[in-house]
Amino acid sequence: MTTPAAVSAPSDSVPRLAVADVSTPDLVSVVSRPQMSADLALATFQRRSARQAQELAGYSAATVVRAELPRSSQRGELELERRYSVPRTLTFKALHFVGDGFVKTNVIARLLQSEVDHIQKDDPAVTAIRPENYKFSHKSTTRIAGRVVHVYQIKPRKKRPGLFKGHIYVDASTGSLVRAEGHVVKSPSIFVKKIDFVQEYADVNGFVLPTHIHTEAKAALVGRTVVDIVNSDCQPVLLSPQAAAASGSN
Repeated sequence: MTTPAAVSAPSDSVPRLAVADVSTPDLVSVVSRPQMSADLALATFQRRSARQAQELAGYSAATVVRAELPRSSQRGELELERRYSVPRTLTFKALHFVGDGFVKTNVIARLLQSEVDHIQKDDPAVTAIRPENYKFSHKSTTRIAGRVVHVYQIKPRKKRPGLFKGHIYVDASTGSLVRAEGHVVKSPSIFVKKIDFVQEYADVNGFVLPTHIHTEAKAALVGRTVVDIVNSDCQPVLLSPQAAAASGSN
């Protein structure tokens, strides 16, 4: 999960955020596909995640970051190119900015730097959505943009930066992650009191990549901060067969 600046967890104690569904609307009739049980869908999701960790070398995307400080009515929007390479390289190339300079320097730049720091310093294995890090509990089955999804409540086994409490939504036919939402259990900064998020994903050439994250945080000095990050034109990069084999043996 990309460490967010904030949103709302549909956990039992946290109200669900009202976030518009940014999924691509269905343009053709949805073909009926066999649906897996909740247990099988979760197991399939975990297998897919493990395979992606072994085969994905990185990805690039066109990214738009929109940030707003409601208390001061300041906002800004930055267009950039994002490139991630495993295991610890994340770079951004700024293309165009409009808005208040304060938001650019004190919100967007700091958010992007926190992403870089997370990639460089944290072990992805200890924050991955898998049984070693979380407890899973199936709650319901619903639909998102025409897709039948299983909803699981997840709770971290430890209070560690990068982990969250909330829900994940898994496609009942493919086992792919569709949405994750919740609140971060340990803030990455002493200046941020609370971080809530909703993150959307899409299947791109067999890999699940983040396409939209909406976050809301309560920060010292500036108050409530609202950020939306939208990734488009995502291009995954595969590891070579030799590198994938080496990764799988570790």
